Amino acid sequence: MPDPKSGRSTAKPLSKALSGLKRTGQVLKQLSPHVVPPQEAAATFKERRVARRQPSGLSLTLADHIDGLNGELWDRLAHQTLFLSRDYLRVLEAHAPSNLTPRYALVLHAGEPVAIMLFQRLTVDGERLRKPGRQGLLSKPLERLEEHLLVCGNVLVWGPRGLAFAPDADEATLWHAVGEALYRLRRADKLLGESDLAMIKDFSGDSDAAPKALRLLGYRHVDTEPDMVLQVRADWRSFDDYLGSLTSSYRSGAKKLLKDCAAAGIQLRDISAQEMKARQDELHGLYRQVHEAQGLRLATLQPSYLPAMAQALGPRFACRVAERDGRLQGFVTAVHDGDTTLGYYVGYDRATNAEAPVYLTLLQSTVEDAICFGSSRLSLGRTALEPKAKMGCQPVPLACGVRHRVSALNWLVSALTKTATHEEPPQRSPFKVDKSASTPT
Repeated sequence: MPDPKSGRSTAKPLSKALSGLKRTGQVLKQLSPHVVPPQEAAATFKERRVARRQPSGLSLTLADHIDGLNGELWDRLAHQTLFLSRDYLRVLEAHAPSNLTPRYALVLHAGEPVAIMLFQRLTVDGERLRKPGRQGLLSKPLERLEEHLLVCGNVLVWGPRGLAFAPDADEATLWHAVGEALYRLRRADKLLGESDLAMIKDFSGDSDAAPKALRLLGYRHVDTEPDMVLQVRADWRSFDDYLGSLTSSYRSGAKKLLKDCAAAGIQLRDISAQEMKARQDELHGLYRQVHEAQGLRLATLQPSYLPAMAQALGPRFACRVAERDGRLQGFVTAVHDGDTTLGYYVGYDRATNAEAPVYLTLLQSTVEDAICFGSSRLSLGRTALEPKAKMGCQPVPLACGVRHRVSALNWLVSALTKTATHEEPPQRSPFKVDKSASTPT
């Protein structure tokens, strides 16, 4: 229906307004009080009170440096992820973001390791909570903000790569030990500034043991954007094999990315750890162009972090650059972590990316890394869900737990987590259907 004054249709604004009202109603519904029978509420309160005041019964050793712990005991569980290997953790300590300090916990039962944990203490100011240069009503208050956050996990990577449990141990007891370690570290670091918020990231969004055990300790469950994961087929021996498994439209789209970059004079090539170190300032400048466009930046990489990682990890690390006339226009890194390849940090020149699809071409090239590493999975993390779905990635749910130091303020944490929303990944089917598999015999 056209507006009589402007002659323009009012359908889209009206639809947008109705959509906004619907979302507001959903949020208000989530915040409405959940009525619990008095007896059930009393029992739950008592159970939580006991859990928060009772130690796990396990032996915890805390350390400021990874080499301050028994390396042989640590390594028995660290094989579960490269990001808990001592090779990586030494790189993290030496090249950590300026506002990040790592801590560690080794948990024993009867002298045997049952859990290992990486913690990170972060100092977060207002500049990290908004895009650079953006001004608004909250600009002045944010300028004075400085908070301390204690994280069990690694803010420089996604997924459950900040802790490892022994496979035969009681999971609920180990989650209790995680909460105990967070409490003890927060108390130990009090002289450095009170950590108001504690976070445990990331655990599987499908896990039952984690949310229940953490709720007893006062942690609120928060679903995050999913990890976008591509299952790498055994018959893919090259990137061309991957392309051959796509339907014609998706295959044409993938090839067009390569053609458009080539037409713009951009070539992809792999570079060594030595070249990464020599050109670390160029790489870091490209990373910053992507990083500073984000609204939330808990930590900013040091220029030396990725080159040092490449040097320490050797054949488990790869870096590919997009180059034109000898100048870097973009890069992507990949890490071989067990049966999974992570498409890790990426950077690109935003002006060049507007001219040619540098980011998307680098992103899809990580499929080749996963094949070369012999991985069965390619994990591309959160964000940019649409192009990752077009590559064939499927969402894997992730969640974290959040708790405020002041118990009385956990109602606010609860309200915020209930209203937290994230983008839902689109459904795409880029692969050919194997008709022989569905043909009845």
